[in-house]
Amino acid sequence: MNSSVLDFKNVSVIRGGRKVLHNLSLTLGPAENVAILGPNGAGKSTLLKIMTRECYPVAVPGLSFRVMGEDVWNVFRLRERLGIVTQDLQRLADRPISGLDIVLSGFFASLVLSRRRILPYMKRQAFATLRFLGIERLKDRRMCDLSSGEARRFLIARALVHEPQALILDEPTNSLDLKAAHRFRELLSRISKKGKTLVLVTQTLEDIIPEIDRVILLKNGRILKDGPKSRILTQANLRNLFEVPLILGKRKGRYTAF
Repeated sequence: MNSSVLDFKNVSVIRGGRKVLHNLSLTLGPAENVAILGPNGAGKSTLLKIMTRECYPVAVPGLSFRVMGEDVWNVFRLRERLGIVTQDLQRLADRPISGLDIVLSGFFASLVLSRRRILPYMKRQAFATLRFLGIERLKDRRMCDLSSGEARRFLIARALVHEPQALILDEPTNSLDLKAAHRFRELLSRISKKGKTLVLVTQTLEDIIPEIDRVILLKNGRILKDGPKSRILTQANLRNLFEVPLILGKRKGRYTAF
């Protein structure tokens, strides 16, 4: 992939009669692992929906919102190029369908497999992805019977099964307990080492794994700071972002706040 994953210029979005993104300009390169960090209401979910073409910006002079170098996308073609895991997707997937079928549904950008022809290479790729994520033994369990952490792994498998160029994650450890969140972050590190571009959208500082090298701080629909992780994740910047007194801690490339 030679073109930028995202190239947005002058992007503004109005939802519910309120402007939630303000003239935002942002470029994400093809080899970058990026975290977009911000509090509730910062506009993170809306930015994600612009990336996946679930909503569209206001038409203004100079507007550009290219994804992987193209202005116009068929949504299903776009989903073949991006692996996407969102909170909305997890809620939709909480149904009596097996984990294996959820993974196979990733080939069709759908959660429904009825009348779909499952080809041999799809099954091979699905089983290889399940093995890589360590969940092959759970393949016949129903999604609605899995824990949040287990279900999240199956959705990651679904996002990876068709070999996307980039993986986009929305609040990936939300609803996970400490053990499940820790395992999930270790999993993201393994995925990153496989050469996938990661775009992580989160309000949780601990989600920013060592392999992420660029951080964007989003507040009130605007980019507050953008740059290398070591320069952006400072105590002063995070106090400004979250508007709360805090002490920043760092150990072995991982950050936390008290």
